[in-house]
Parts: sequence; C-alpha cells; structure tokens
Amino acid sequence: MSSKKIAVELGGKTITFETGLLALQANGAVTARIGDTIVFSAITATKTPREGVDFFPLQVEYREKYYAAGKFPGGYFKREAKPSEREILTARVTDRPLRPFFPDGYRCDVQINNTLQSADGENESDILSILASSAALTISDIPFFGPIAAVRVGRINGQFKYNPTFQEMESSDLNLVYAGSRDLPIMIEGNANEISEADMVAAMKFAHEAMAPLCDAQLKLRELLGLPPKQVADTPADAALLQLAREIAGGDLKDALRINGKLERQDKVAAAKEKLAAKLPERRPETTKEEIFQIFDALEIEVTRKLVLEDKVRIGGRAFDEIRPLAAQVGLLPRAHGSAVFNRGETQALAAVTLGTSDDAQDLDGVGGGPTEKKFILHYNFPPYSVGEVGRLGSTGRREIGHGNLAERSLLPVVPKDYPYAIRIVSEIMGSNGSSSMASVCVGTLALMDAGVPITKPVAGISIGLFTGDNGQAELVTDILGAEDHCGDMDFKVSGTRDGITGFQVDLKIRGLAWSSVEKAFSLAKDARGKILAHMAGVIAEPRAELSPYAPRITVVRINPEKIGALIGPGGKNIRRITDSTGAQIDIEDDGTVKIFAVNKDAMDAAVREVNLIGADAEEGKLYHGRVTGIKEFGAFVEILPGKEGLVHISEMADRRIRSVEDICKVGDLMWVKCIEVQENGKVRLSRRQALEELDRQGGDQADA
Repeated sequence: MSSKKIAVELGGKTITFETGLLALQANGAVTARIGDTIVFSAITATKTPREGVDFFPLQVEYREKYYAAGKFPGGYFKREAKPSEREILTARVTDRPLRPFFPDGYRCDVQINNTLQSADGENESDILSILASSAALTISDIPFFGPIAAVRVGRINGQFKYNPTFQEMESSDLNLVYAGSRDLPIMIEGNANEISEADMVAAMKFAHEAMAPLCDAQLKLRELLGLPPKQVADTPADAALLQLAREIAGGDLKDALRINGKLERQDKVAAAKEKLAAKLPERRPETTKEEIFQIFDALEIEVTRKLVLEDKVRIGGRAFDEIRPLAAQVGLLPRAHGSAVFNRGETQALAAVTLGTSDDAQDLDGVGGGPTEKKFILHYNFPPYSVGEVGRLGSTGRREIGHGNLAERSLLPVVPKDYPYAIRIVSEIMGSNGSSSMASVCVGTLALMDAGVPITKPVAGISIGLFTGDNGQAELVTDILGAEDHCGDMDFKVSGTRDGITGFQVDLKIRGLAWSSVEKAFSLAKDARGKILAHMAGVIAEPRAELSPYAPRITVVRINPEKIGALIGPGGKNIRRITDSTGAQIDIEDDGTVKIFAVNKDAMDAAVREVNLIGADAEEGKLYHGRVTGIKEFGAFVEILPGKEGLVHISEMADRRIRSVEDICKVGDLMWVKCIEVQENGKVRLSRRQALEELDRQGGDQADA
C-alpha cells in the first residue's frame, strides 16, 4: 500500500497530512499529525439529497481511543462508550468552521468520522481534528469551498506561540483556537486572562499567518493524488418561487418582524407562513410542502436582512447598539449556597452555586493529555419550556454541553486559583430569545458573589450579530435575538471584565469575516459589557463577606508530610475515626496541607484538634495526659499523641522505689506524664514522677484517670 504525504513547518513543529493508506472506500480519508499525536478523519456522503429537510444534514463525530495512549478504558466494560464532554466539544469545534463551506442548498447527508489514533500527551488534538477533516473533504468528491485551516495560539511571557504543548499552556494567558480560510478568519474559540481587545485582534492576525501554508498543503495533497481542482457552486433558491412568496407573504412578514414581543411576533410570523402555505399552491399547484417550507425560510431571511441593510431597522425596532432591558436579583434559593436570576429581554437564566470539597471535583479521564480534574464546573440546561415548546427531556445535548463550557471558561479566570472549595454552578435557562450562554455568564457571576466566592472581578457577556449584503455592505448589531441569529451571518460571543476578555466564541454562516468587522465587533462587545456590568453592580457590588450557613466551612492545617501516614492510619483507620466521630470531611495533600470541611463549629473544632494532635511532635518539658499501651519489666509505654508513644522508665514511675510497674498502672490506664527527652532517633523519654510533682506545684488534679 502506498500513501501520499505532505508536511508543513509551523512554529518549530511539523504538521503532516497523509492519505492513501487507510479507509480507501471513504469519499476522503486523511491523517493529520503533530509530534506523535495523530487524528484520522474519514468523510462519507450520500449520493442523493435527504428529502423533507430545510437544513444541511452534516454530522461530525470525534472519538478518542484509549489505545492511542496505551491505556485500557476505565469501568467494568473495557470498551469506549458514549462520548465524553471533551470529545463532544472537539466535534463541535470541528463542525463550526467547516459548515459554512458547503454549498447553499446542498442537502446530501455528510458524515465526518474523526478518531484520535495516537496521543503523545504533549500536543492537543482538536486542531488536528479540524485540519484532518478539511483535508479529507478537499481530496474528496464532496462539494466543498475549502480548504480551511486551524491553529491554537497561546501567549507565553508576552510572546504568541503556535500550537503550544499542554505544559506550555499552563503558563499561557491566552488559549485561542483559530480557524480561517486562506484569506479571512472564520471562527475563534477559547479563553484568556483579561486580554485586551487590541491584543486579541493581534493574536488572531498572528494565527492567520499560518492559514495560507496549511491550506496550500491540502491543495498540494489533492494534486499529489492526480485530482483536478474542484468546481463548486451554490444552489440558490428558486427565483420564480421566491417572487411569488414575496407577493403573497412578504408584506405581512415585514410587519410581523417589526413587533417587539417575541411571542406576539412569532404568532404573526406563523400567520404569514400559513397564508403562504394556503395561497402559494393556488398560484403554483405543483409546489410541494417541502418547497413551501424552504421558500418561507428563504423569504424570512431575505426580509430580515433587507430590514437591517436597507431600512436600518432591526427585528423589534431596537437601535443597532441597543441592549434589551436588564433585570436581576440574588438570593432566591434559600438552601443553595448562592443563587441569582438574570434577564436580558426575554432571555432569562437562573443559577445556583454549590460549594464542595476537593472530593467533589470532576475527574477528567482524558486520553490525549491535559488536566486530570477540574474544581470549577458550570452546567447549562435548556428545557423546552424556555422557548414555549413541548419537548422530550433526555440526556444532555451537545448544544447544552457547548454553551455550558463557554460560560465555564469565561468565569474560570476570575476564580482564585488557590480557592479551596470545589464549585458547581447550574444555569437553568428559564426563557430564551438570543444568547442564553452569555446570560449564563452574567447570572453565574451574580450567583458566585451571592455565595461569597471571592472572584477577582465580575464578568459579563454579550453577543454581536452581523448582516452582510451583496454589495459589501455590513451592519453589526448588539445583543442579537434568536431570529437575528437564524437570519444573520454571525454570532460573535464575547465575555469579560471591565479590564479585558475572558471568553469568546464566534460562529459564522458566511465564508470569512472582514478584519474591520472583527475589530468593530470587539469594540461593540466591550461597550455593551460595560453597561451590563454596571447594572449587575447595582444588584450586588462585590462577593458577600460570609458564606451561606448551609455551605461547608473550611480550615487549612499544615502538618509535616512525614506525618501523613500517621494521620491516615493503617488502612485509613485513623482518618475514618476522625471523620466518623466529628462529621467533618478531611482532604490530605502530598505536601502536608490538610483541608478540613465541616458544617458547624463544634465539628470543625474537634476535627482540627485531632489533626493537630497527630501532626504535633513531642516537646521536652510539656505535660501530656496519655494512655498506657504496653507494660514491660523496665517501664511502661504511654501514647501521648495519636500514634506517638514514649517510655516511662520504672525509675520515673513514682517518687519512691516500686517493685513492679504493674503496682502503678495497667494497659489502658490514663496517666499524666512529662516529656523529659526527645532523642535524635525520635524516641521519647517520659516521667510520671516529674509530671505529678509539677501538677502538685500548680495545685492541679494529680489523678491519672
């Protein structure tokens, strides 16, 4: 078997595309490689369009195989099962930049099956998933306006770097996934530690420098296979049918889109659709239900765009840079550790914060490398009632996972890295009409402050939309509605503080975004973010000084790492005794840091006392009330601290001569002793005689038990 390869040098690393070895029956199959990390992409498509759909049926899958890292899958069944959150997010980041590059009107099913085949633990695989998919589409016979390319950009010590390793990313203040065509940006996604808008644009332009060589390499791979350049064209809507639709329903639809309220507007739009469905077959009897459905969608997009581009009117009549009315409050849920509700127009999110221990952190069983756990989690739920619909409640969808991850990445930079609690935020979308993920950022901030989490700064998010015309005209709009998202060209989500950007995600429906629009979108987002943050500050200005009475309290104790074994005890016996007797939870770290969680003061005090006793060392001259653990002819062994014994020689038992140690004590007795020596080898010498003398001088109780 022979294969074709082509390599690109980028930032000191080699990216290699290879085809002709695997999956020869697929329409296109390519591996993309950096270091020893390899992603394989196989593309297939149906020969005929799917009937009855008004959308492009593209399915993107990404799976990580444990053999890629020489591992067995966890769990009882040693087989990869449903996709992890990481796999779903990688599939989504692969889908978004590719989707606009299929022809308009193309309705054949296309499936992209990507697999992580090799993982070196250093190089991330999501970029390779995009590259391998684009290359496989480029060499296939499937209509595709690509190629496209992608890179990750980090900023380490002030310097931008292509495709940093996992270790390098730990010191980066930027995590930018950038996808573009040879000429223009297509998609960005990632997070940052309050990067400025100017630096963000600079990072994007740095990333774009890599697009040309990566795109050219994919075209060269097609050439090596002896294939001619692709000829691809869009399939426009039926012009005659669209004209009939304009005549029948265009005016009604235009009036409906000017209505401010979502539900009233939807009813009027539905009425226009029903009118078209009734009247169009009278004018053109051969028209099918599918064609009516598709032509109304085309008409709605056309009318919406003309309103914006020609009449300078948005759906609902707002100004282009106007944010819908804001409302918020905190402290709604009495037993949650923090809660808030946030409204932006008809979009409403309710958030609840739960504080937990390190045992509550999410384990990450990743194959390719990266973090092994996360202590900050944001879950996003989008129930059917949020859009006034009836729907089935099932497992968490890809959209919910993606939106939750975006909000989580946006808030993480303002949570102190040394904060001892695990944090879970749940954002319940109560109403949706545009950018509920950005509402989740806002409500998450409010709920964190209500919970008393000491975030460094509040974070807010907003989405900017775009409408473009055939003559190059472009209009940006702030705080887009759901219908503007559907009918427009862009969903440009940006989150951040007053001082910089923390999270971002940009989706396009067009095949590239002008740099002037990029810069203006960031500027509009910054202005809107400031207005939202000002409103949020009027609700709660800073984190509460006290935690909820129902939140666990934490005390951090540090012990000698050599004492960890004594604290845990054989088989965990000692630590279980402490937790069972006090009700506290104890987390122990390798450096001797002990975190004690409890819900009341008594439990906390008891647990701290026990841990301090175990972590303490015997001190010369100090009195201890210990328990006799063993008796010998020459003396008695007394446990003065948990796991720490000393010897009371028979000569130190009393102020008189005794015949036998058992004349004074037996195993199990409590006894006052004084530490008279701690030897270099750690052995401790004790004296009952001196302890009693000191107690007598102090006028204390001399009873041993």
